[in-house]
Amino acid sequence: MRYFEKVLVANRSEVAIRVMRACRELGIETVAIYSEPDKNALHVKYADEAFLAGKAHPSASYLNMERIIDIAEKSGAEAIHPGYGFLSENYRFAKACEESGITFIGPAWETMKAMGSKIGSKRMMRDAGVPVLPGSEGEVKSIEDARKIAAGIGYPVIVKASAGGGGIGMEIVEDEAGLENAIEKGMRTAESAFGDSTVFIEKYLKKPRHIEFQILADSDGHTVHLYDRECSIQRRHQKLVEEAPCPIMTPELRERMSHSAVDVAKTANYMNAGTVEFLYADGDYYFMEMNTRLQVEHTITEMVTGIDIAKQQIAIAAGEPLPFEQDDISIRGHAIECRINAEDPLNNFAADPGKIVRYRSPGGPGIRVDSGIHMGYTIPPHYDSMVSKLCAWGRDREETISRMRRAIYEYVIIGIKTTLPLHHAIMHNRRFMAGDTHTHFLTEEHIVRNLMRYLREEEIRMHTLAASLRHGKEIAAVTTAVNVYLQKRNR
Repeated sequence: MRYFEKVLVANRSEVAIRVMRACRELGIETVAIYSEPDKNALHVKYADEAFLAGKAHPSASYLNMERIIDIAEKSGAEAIHPGYGFLSENYRFAKACEESGITFIGPAWETMKAMGSKIGSKRMMRDAGVPVLPGSEGEVKSIEDARKIAAGIGYPVIVKASAGGGGIGMEIVEDEAGLENAIEKGMRTAESAFGDSTVFIEKYLKKPRHIEFQILADSDGHTVHLYDRECSIQRRHQKLVEEAPCPIMTPELRERMSHSAVDVAKTANYMNAGTVEFLYADGDYYFMEMNTRLQVEHTITEMVTGIDIAKQQIAIAAGEPLPFEQDDISIRGHAIECRINAEDPLNNFAADPGKIVRYRSPGGPGIRVDSGIHMGYTIPPHYDSMVSKLCAWGRDREETISRMRRAIYEYVIIGIKTTLPLHHAIMHNRRFMAGDTHTHFLTEEHIVRNLMRYLREEEIRMHTLAASLRHGKEIAAVTTAVNVYLQKRNR
């Protein structure tokens, strides 16, 4: 069945290619958009058609709603898939698509608007009986108000931007002395990032686990979950490693949490794919937010359930009912995703865009790589630093970790700094191997501080450079030079 004749993908790089792959399997033609620096990007070459959206800055290209809808109309695209990031959770864009007669592949704009407000969605879920963290009932309007709320729930607390995402606008406050500065800073950051200075306060959990449930819901209100994912390993409130299922999940806890996740979706009149996120600590869980889009980590859920989430998004948007019931969905094995970012973990995760001079993608049993990069590609500095998603599947968690270690060993990206050495370190960490993680895992385990003893990147560089040279003397010279470098790094 062909749900649409043509779909425009309003995104770039690996997620654009991911959606286009689903379209190609469904026999749907695809339209790419690109900024000037992305004119030779892989997603542009993969699509059936491609149109220039604008200049490098996202506001002139990937966030340019008027231009994107104009391209859709001119190309004859019947639907737009937003991917994730950029316009994926912008209800104004979804509404503009609807007003232009173009199908937005995602939830209704009214739902996106309701769930886009952390304050509003939290209030909605509290009224529906879903557990939420104690905190302010709504917007914090004054420092006096903030002091009363914080004293009532007890320190530490966290200040959050209502319209925020990706950890932006979050400020942790340990005591009353730091509260006023945190409120002011949070409001400034929220206004700058989202054009909305509204902030609220919640009780801060020091070592929670971040557990989420993937949801699918069709236009008839039929809602199912695709089980759970653990996303606790983060830096600056942004995920680095995810796995499915959560390693501490029990049948009883899954029953309670999945029921709450489905309740969240039904309360919001949700349609299409979405993710309900919870914080878990000391046997209790609390609703955090609902992401009204395809998640970066949807890949591992696909690997353990066998369900193509991107295809289901397209089918639901075309008005098709879900082809399965909850009892038809089961988990097979275990999967882990490592987000490979063009960042230097030893320099506070500073972005490191540039040209990739050597590239070798891993493969073999159980390995999946979603990427928009290749040898010779220059990563532009204007966008998110994630360059690929490295996923491993195994019959159990132990086999999955072993396969991920092997894949990291095989993965070669030279010319830029990446988080590959960091992932190497995590996969060998004893607490990670035991499934004992939380949202401050990287800091508590001193992963970055101890990273210099995990020199996977330098070792791979040495072997790759040596293998690329023809003469023994040159190989010896390269090996000697790299060994000297490693010795200096170890001092």
